[in-house]
Amino acid sequence: MLGTFCVRVCSGFRATSCVRTLHSLPGITVAQIDEEVAKLLELKVRLGGDDGKHQFVLKTAKGTRDYNPKQMAIREKVFNTIISCFKRHGAETIDTPVFELKETLTGKYGEDSKLIYDLKDQGGELLSLRYDLTVPFARYLAMNKITNIKRYHIAKVYRRDNPAMTRGRYREFYQCDFDIAGQYDAMIPDAECLKIVHEILSELDLGDFRIKVNDRRILDGMFAVCGVPDDKFRTICSTVDKLDKMPWEEVKKEMVNEKGLSEEAADQIGEYVSMQGGMDLAERLLQDQKMSQSKLACAGLSDIKLLFSYLQLFQVTDKVVFDLSLARGLDYYTGIIYEAVLTQAGVAPVSNEAQNGTNAEESVNVGSVAGGGRYDGLVGMFDPKGRKVPCVGVSIGIERVFSIMEQKAEASAEKVRTTEVQVMVASAQKNLLEERLRLVTELWNAGIKAEVMYKMNPKLLSQLQYCEEAGIPLVAILGEQELKDGVVKLRVVATREEMDIARTDLISEIRRRTSEA
Repeated sequence: MLGTFCVRVCSGFRATSCVRTLHSLPGITVAQIDEEVAKLLELKVRLGGDDGKHQFVLKTAKGTRDYNPKQMAIREKVFNTIISCFKRHGAETIDTPVFELKETLTGKYGEDSKLIYDLKDQGGELLSLRYDLTVPFARYLAMNKITNIKRYHIAKVYRRDNPAMTRGRYREFYQCDFDIAGQYDAMIPDAECLKIVHEILSELDLGDFRIKVNDRRILDGMFAVCGVPDDKFRTICSTVDKLDKMPWEEVKKEMVNEKGLSEEAADQIGEYVSMQGGMDLAERLLQDQKMSQSKLACAGLSDIKLLFSYLQLFQVTDKVVFDLSLARGLDYYTGIIYEAVLTQAGVAPVSNEAQNGTNAEESVNVGSVAGGGRYDGLVGMFDPKGRKVPCVGVSIGIERVFSIMEQKAEASAEKVRTTEVQVMVASAQKNLLEERLRLVTELWNAGIKAEVMYKMNPKLLSQLQYCEEAGIPLVAILGEQELKDGVVKLRVVATREEMDIARTDLISEIRRRTSEA
């Protein structure tokens, strides 16, 4: 609708005039304008441009984006927090190729398999871009005959999805995975994965969150006692997985009209998937007349009880809820499944739409920010002898986290530093370039993060202003008198305090002051 409006508004106008007109309209975000401008530019290319010649459109591919230094500084901070947590829990890291053999990925993702990016045949191997980091991890374990590892992996994955970039959904994005592979006693590693999610989300301070847990065995048992045919378990599970995006009435309609499930069976499922609680709900369902008939469901419910007992010891039960509507559509899950959602992102709406009240929810509602579960059969799919390696893991939805962190940075007045420079080497007079280069070399050789302006005779004011803009805390100023006296004038940018420091003591003084900061 907006696209049609754009064409109508922009016909007869220059591009800059068109964009200016759109910016002045109420209820239209910058992201929407950028998207519509990109569509118009593509249309212009298809039509041959103004002179009938092909014109190259300078833009990123749909569902991708560039990151400026400020955004990258925020991302780096988030990555450091996550990696620190993974290492605190004893994980080591690996890497795998960005593309895999197509057959490695085929049949592992259920209905989401249609989102896999297939690559053009290069003459020999049919390849696809990796959809997640879990299936390549399982392939890695089977190929290298590894039966025991605790690993994290941070890398880009690719999905031919319909992007919603304002909510952190892209076609190319990072995943941060933590997995524990090996034969261990029930629910101990599973509970640690939930503890890790709790630690990361708490430390990033994104806002209030909930971690929903369920078990694939409970779902399958529920489907069985509600009268779902065995061959419809996975497809009905994929429909239940949409309950976080669609109301029950629409989910039921899909089950009955599209998936061919009886209305009676759908209504019984509806009763169960509305239930939420903790250990008490698991105990109640173990006594439930229908659920108690399924051995599979009872095994899952017993493990949920055990899981909550460990979560109490890990002090995270305040954020964890047993939710029977949680399904997670991926086919490879075999046991416990979980998903973390933000209940309130704690960011004031910043878009025009949000300010006008037309779409305030979208500015903070980014959906799931972490998810995972147990997948005991996936490694066996790749092993020639079908040997299984039990695995459980979690993936942090990092792009959605970035979206919130960026909004918080925009909403706050706090300046985001994009470099880590500790000191600027400056000169107060002309013809001191060589002395500045000698001093900055001394600092670099001592491991001090330092910078110098690339001019023969820069003005002192220009050098000081640069430090203020870049957030550099200290300036080491050289002048003819300082050189004679064997000292350096050290200036604290924030307070403008200056003191003469002996050249021999400068490095230790910089270290002392930057460590205090």
